[in-house]
Amino acid sequence: MLWLQARLVLAVVAVMTTVWGPVLAFDLLRLGLGEAPVAVPALGTWEPHRWYAPLAVLPAVGTWALLVALGDFVTFLARLLLGPSTAERLSLLEERTERLLERTRIARELHDSIGHALTVAVVQAGAARAAGDAEFTERALAAIEEIGRGALEDLERVLLVLRESTQPVSGRPTLLEADRLLEAARSSGADVDAELSGPLKQVPGPVSREGYRILQEALTNVLRHSGPVPIRVRMAVIGRRLEMDVTNPLPGRASPDHGGSRLRGIRERTALLGGKAQAGPWHGEWRVRVRLPLDGAGVAWGGRARAAKGRAGTRSSQGHPPTGQGRSSGLPPDRP
Repeated sequence: MLWLQARLVLAVVAVMTTVWGPVLAFDLLRLGLGEAPVAVPALGTWEPHRWYAPLAVLPAVGTWALLVALGDFVTFLARLLLGPSTAERLSLLEERTERLLERTRIARELHDSIGHALTVAVVQAGAARAAGDAEFTERALAAIEEIGRGALEDLERVLLVLRESTQPVSGRPTLLEADRLLEAARSSGADVDAELSGPLKQVPGPVSREGYRILQEALTNVLRHSGPVPIRVRMAVIGRRLEMDVTNPLPGRASPDHGGSRLRGIRERTALLGGKAQAGPWHGEWRVRVRLPLDGAGVAWGGRARAAKGRAGTRSSQGHPPTGQGRSSGLPPDRP
């Protein structure tokens, strides 16, 4: 009610200003030309003079300034009495969602980087102790040092982003640095057979960065649950799609409980880019298969919605397939 009353008063003021401002300017112009005013009775006693003509600009400028001020005042009153508009509420909601997504992404970055470094370090330390070879132990220690330094750099970069929220995330590794992951796996004692083909340099930045993390999660999963076993990596850019396959022999003991966050992370990253991911036993091996469209970097809210839907589906469906059966519609959880 108060808003309607305020609008009525301001409307009356605006109408009066719009009408009488030009009229006053017109009569002042007539006085300046030596003619008698016709609309403003108060000017009837004024003697015509040519200096009145320049004064006709003042009512026109005053009318414009008053109307602008009334517009700003109406906007102020609307925000004060009615609260944020629908567009403003949507904008605030989008900003909040972006902040939550950024926090989730940073948490995933820490999980991937630090988790990979710790897994590789543990495997290398165990292999060095079991080998009893001084030369192998020295190589393992050097690899652990290098991986630890890389993890510290990732940690410092993420902490810098947290301290300066306005600074964009930069310097994240891409598929062009995939050799670093492969060498780390080899230094852990795994026999890695890698085949990278296609123009990896032409892969868009978001796809290349997420592809690096997907490869990192897949290798870490192998080392954590199967140890230093032979690993076969196939990565290729075919047309407008990035294809990635990571396979390794299944361990002698399989478990039906595949619950874990690492392969779910692969699923979420793939869904975010509009791609597909599968994982499970395949011809006596464990295979992680990922297909990412190279134009998936443009999938923003749609991809995030699909990722959120995938997370909701993961939470709502806790059943696991029997041992030896994979899922064709998505990633099973972590394997033993």
